[in-house]
Amino acid sequence: MSSAFPSLRTRPTLPAVGVSRATSVYLRNSSTAPVHSSVTSLNSLFNQTNLNSPRPPEDEDCKGLVCRAFVPHIAVHVSDDTNELAREKGFVDFKDMLRPYGESIQGRITIRDSQGISTTHDDYGVRFVSLTDVAGSGEKWETGASRAMNGSSEKATGSNGSGVFQGGSVEEVEELVNLHMERAEELNETSLPSDGDTSTFNQSFYMLYLRRLLSALPLSPHETFSHPVACVIAISSRNANPIDSLRNLYNSGNQLPLPDYVSTDYLRYYVLVHDEDRDDIKKSTLLFDQMKKHFGLHCHLLRLRSGGASVISDDDAVIVPKSQWISAAEELHEIRSRDYHDEQPTACLPDSDATGIQTMVREMAQVSVIPFMERCIATWNDQVASRRRGISGRFISMSKRYFSSSSSRNSTPSSSNYDALNQSYPPSSPEAQMRKLADYAFMVRDWRLAHSIYELLRTDFNNDKAWKYHAGAQEMAAISLILTGTGLTSKVRADTIAPMLDLSCYSYLSRCSATYNALRCLLVAVELLRTRGGGAADEAATWAVRAREIIANTHTPNTTTTSIGHALITERVGACYSVRAGIGSGAWGARKRKAAMWGMLAAGEWLEVAKLAQSRRCLDSALVMYERSGFAHVRGFVEHLKRQAGYTPLLVDLHDRDRQGNDGGANNEDDDEEEEDEGVEIQSEMLHAGLKRKSLVIERGEVVAEEAGNGLDRFVDS
Repeated sequence: MSSAFPSLRTRPTLPAVGVSRATSVYLRNSSTAPVHSSVTSLNSLFNQTNLNSPRPPEDEDCKGLVCRAFVPHIAVHVSDDTNELAREKGFVDFKDMLRPYGESIQGRITIRDSQGISTTHDDYGVRFVSLTDVAGSGEKWETGASRAMNGSSEKATGSNGSGVFQGGSVEEVEELVNLHMERAEELNETSLPSDGDTSTFNQSFYMLYLRRLLSALPLSPHETFSHPVACVIAISSRNANPIDSLRNLYNSGNQLPLPDYVSTDYLRYYVLVHDEDRDDIKKSTLLFDQMKKHFGLHCHLLRLRSGGASVISDDDAVIVPKSQWISAAEELHEIRSRDYHDEQPTACLPDSDATGIQTMVREMAQVSVIPFMERCIATWNDQVASRRRGISGRFISMSKRYFSSSSSRNSTPSSSNYDALNQSYPPSSPEAQMRKLADYAFMVRDWRLAHSIYELLRTDFNNDKAWKYHAGAQEMAAISLILTGTGLTSKVRADTIAPMLDLSCYSYLSRCSATYNALRCLLVAVELLRTRGGGAADEAATWAVRAREIIANTHTPNTTTTSIGHALITERVGACYSVRAGIGSGAWGARKRKAAMWGMLAAGEWLEVAKLAQSRRCLDSALVMYERSGFAHVRGFVEHLKRQAGYTPLLVDLHDRDRQGNDGGANNEDDDEEEEDEGVEIQSEMLHAGLKRKSLVIERGEVVAEEAGNGLDRFVDS
């Protein structure tokens, strides 16, 4: 859990930070390059972002969050004696001890792209998962996620029955965020962020929602991000037959019932865990040399101290960082365990052990895993993708397109590699290898190569009617195009990115009933477009409204009840509009009124879910635009929200309302009730009219059409 959120454990303070990363003394903070605005388009005067306007600090974190969500997964398959050594240190198993240090690799990682250009990243990471959990997930994981995606009334348990915590459940993510909000409101008001930290506090809950949505990506055939890239095979120096144990682990890993669409051609990385307190280092060194002769150079000697678990009072103890990329189901399980049992002590390791694990993870990633991925990318790009780009590949693609319909009418076997029954491609098929090539390129942050491969796959998947594959290729093609850093003119956004996102959402929702994937696609695109600023920020708000509708249709298709995710995304729409600071002394092109309007709507939705503190914070940011509004009904609507949220003093100025209403006449209780009722009517019309420009008609005894046409621009600007 990030330190941005009120901790569910007893702590004296509540730091208010955006999206911080839990670090120990060995982990450095992320530092990404500044994000530039989109290129000025001749079609719009206001596409260029004001370079002098302040950029919210969470923008770069949003881009870094997306980059750190799609990273290589490394399976862990170790002997019992190795897990026993980890349990003696206070961890569940060896994988649980490695996982926090893999999420944030110490130092800079150098990666070479397909053009031979080397780039360094200091925010790179990997995910450690259990190989048996991958085998126990498979179609069960996918089915459980689909059940949650389809909005089923069945309560997700967070585990598929084999003890594997699932990802991809929107309901569990909302339940987790709701739990954190309740704990935050239970704290003393003095420990909550002040008015100056309003945006940071609200931002933290949305970032928690987005992070948990991207955590523990479900194992799926249509994408390979969660497929293992490598596997750690480890034994300890306590093992009586080390070489035979390594061979047995290798064979047992190959015999595990992995899903048919998961390839077993991943890198094997062999680790010998040496017990410093019980075993002789000379014997372990000789054994390690023997391992390198038998299994190659992808080996590592990890030296750990045995004994009981370290405590924070020890002189050389280092606090183990909290895992940031666990699924919502796993975090809910941890919270409930702490609620029903005594609080567990903070996980600590000796200084030398923490350094050794960090060194091993860094060496594994830099020397073995990333070069392995680079070799796979070069091989598949040369042997598979190049043929698809050539004349013969284009001819085959055209043949599929124009003759597939006639072959289906004549009941002749199709030449497609797509298995419609299992809805997947075999791992050895060219389509599956190209999808893996594109995903590998995306994970090593070679955005241009990834985008070019996704572009090729879109046509193939469409011809084969592999709709979930097609939707995934559309999604990642749009995301990788935004990440390339090229200028996103209004033409590029309208003619390229918008159709990709629209087709992806249509296929996910209508053809696959995969609401989670559609929501993930839109929210990632929203954050990446928002960081580009300018006109891209306006389109980010538009796609956020689309995501808001998906949440509404998924959770409450026949009612008007608001969910936590719906309110968070509503608030995020206003944050997208607030990026447009405008240019010039008059701030032309700014979206301050739209941002304030969406803040007011979010305040109303937080009231529906009984989150008064969140509603008051939304009001704080929106009152700047509406406290001197010339419309008495708008002031009445705001006053109604403030009353419901327990906000004092009231917003409506009695002197202004007298002048607006009846030329200085005294206000009575009937006028107050009328203002409140009309404010509620405005809220209902705004929510159900789709927030269209100039669509709101204010009634006060009679319809004042002229006032609605000329004056509403002050409330809903263009």
